[in-house]
Amino acid sequence: MNRSQLKYYSSLLTKSARDSENKFLVEGEKLIIEALNSEWECETIIVRKDYLANHQPVQKELQKFVNKFEEISEKEFRKIQATENSQGIIGVFKKPIFKHSSENIREKLFIGLDEINDPGNVGTIFRNADWFGLKYLLLSANCADVLNPKTLRASAGSIFHLNWAVIKNYYDTITSYKHKGYKVLCADISGTNIYNFKKSDKNILIFSNEANGPSNELLKLSDEIITIPRKGKAESLNVASASAVILSELTKYPRI
Repeated sequence: MNRSQLKYYSSLLTKSARDSENKFLVEGEKLIIEALNSEWECETIIVRKDYLANHQPVQKELQKFVNKFEEISEKEFRKIQATENSQGIIGVFKKPIFKHSSENIREKLFIGLDEINDPGNVGTIFRNADWFGLKYLLLSANCADVLNPKTLRASAGSIFHLNWAVIKNYYDTITSYKHKGYKVLCADISGTNIYNFKKSDKNILIFSNEANGPSNELLKLSDEIITIPRKGKAESLNVASASAVILSELTKYPRI
């Protein structure tokens, strides 16, 4: 691998390069295999020189999906790794194109994320959604990048199992779903007790910015503000933790 190629792959650690090149990096055996098993397209596998000698079974598994392997030095590998203690393997994947259409979503419950800035929170919410059987997530354009290495790790591969789209005109899109009969549920620190709210046949569950909560515009759009009742003295719940509690309740039969 020459210097310009290494520089190119290193640039994919930034969102701007991921967006312009429509490619991204996946680090670690488990995440790479999850992506491949989910039929995401891998351009090449880059490995540290010490990796292949100790991971022959993994290499054979990966060769079922990928023909191109690049072996580089430890010094070179450090320039493209996103984790401190890397396993020594990175996949270069093509960014999928999800064409959002309200006609394609027929689920009784799906998730919206509005201005959630922390990659770890976004990834964990994907993981929670996957666990509870949801299929779709719609994100506002100012959420943390779904393909950020931190987001991918926090999702534990769930990003590769779900359909998602980043929406520019987010509130207009949410409004269009309201017109199709969806009830907009906005999670906030104060609102209707999640265990008592009036359920609907079709619901959009929206989680908002960690620090500021839902915007005024989102609150106006919402049909119901829902909250988890507090028992102790904690000021609030982390948004990702709250998503697990709320999804657990909403996915109980016969709520959705």
